Amino acid sequence: MRKWMIYGATGYTGKLIAREAVSRGMSPILGGRNADKLRLLAKELSLEFQVFTLDEANAEKLENIHLVLHCAGPFNLTSKPMIQACLAAKAHYLDITGEISVFEHAHTQHKQAVEQDIILCPGVGFDVIPTDCTALKLKEELPDAIELSLGFDSDSGISPGTFKTMIQGMGSGSMQRKDRVLKPVALGSQRRSVDFGRGTCSAMGIPWGDVSTAFYTTGIPTISTWIPMSKSKRQSARLMGTLGLLLSSNWVKTQLQKQVEQRVKGPDSEFRANTPAYIWGEAINEKGVIKVARIQTANVYDLTIYGSLEIVKRLLNQKIEGGYYTPAGLFGSKLVETLTGSGTFEIDTFYPR
Repeated sequence: MRKWMIYGATGYTGKLIAREAVSRGMSPILGGRNADKLRLLAKELSLEFQVFTLDEANAEKLENIHLVLHCAGPFNLTSKPMIQACLAAKAHYLDITGEISVFEHAHTQHKQAVEQDIILCPGVGFDVIPTDCTALKLKEELPDAIELSLGFDSDSGISPGTFKTMIQGMGSGSMQRKDRVLKPVALGSQRRSVDFGRGTCSAMGIPWGDVSTAFYTTGIPTISTWIPMSKSKRQSARLMGTLGLLLSSNWVKTQLQKQVEQRVKGPDSEFRANTPAYIWGEAINEKGVIKVARIQTANVYDLTIYGSLEIVKRLLNQKIEGGYYTPAGLFGSKLVETLTGSGTFEIDTFYPR
């Protein structure tokens, strides 16, 4: 049996994935930097564990490890050393990020991944499996699309790790892809109406990972990403954008992260079971034909569990040529439909008058 590791196993999402893995008969090695927490979790699940920091991550620490599922964020700080360790150890690298900078960096490592014959596939959770699959589905429905919009609606709750990632990104504004190039956008300046799957609402553009990944999946040159946002909240977001220097200061981020550690616990299983996610995408071609795709999925954290373990299982049992991949690039647009709690795509077509 090929060995694989969950690094960051004692975090909110890491624990959920580890427990589900064991319930499925899988035996990951638990990895992380906190020996006491790892020992407790390993004892609970009857699993092996390894203690090392990301500064110590190298080929020796990953000896005989076939795959690493990296769950220790914020990923813009933690992904590079783990990717380098995986390249050195010839171990597949997966993570559950939604951070644009991580996707872009991983893409620059494609040549090295090919040479080492390993898979680099960040974003194997809710960030970005369902939206990436939606992007590819729309490309299949409208091959000549020139513009793509993607988004989601969910009352999912928030984990400590996600909160810390948000804090790291405070003050950085939003992002879109325009004519193949990533371009910053003032936070709160992008607005439109969208029916994500439970009625039309006001929406705001956000710096979601798909402005990176969907381009590599589909080649569509212009991409934006959206979530529901009322006018008042959008105005608050614009105010946050004007306070960028203050919000981006290390002192402010450190103080906020301390508050997160003390107060944020993450949604429980009952809450997650009753808060599905609604995924939406829209593609347009030069003739003005519009294709809209929608799909309902499990809660964002549950989909992260199901999605990451599905990709782990497939990579442990399949031989795929090394390189950088997106989730849909690896396993197609139907991947999301195979996950527990997911429906099937519904497609609408609108023609210009």
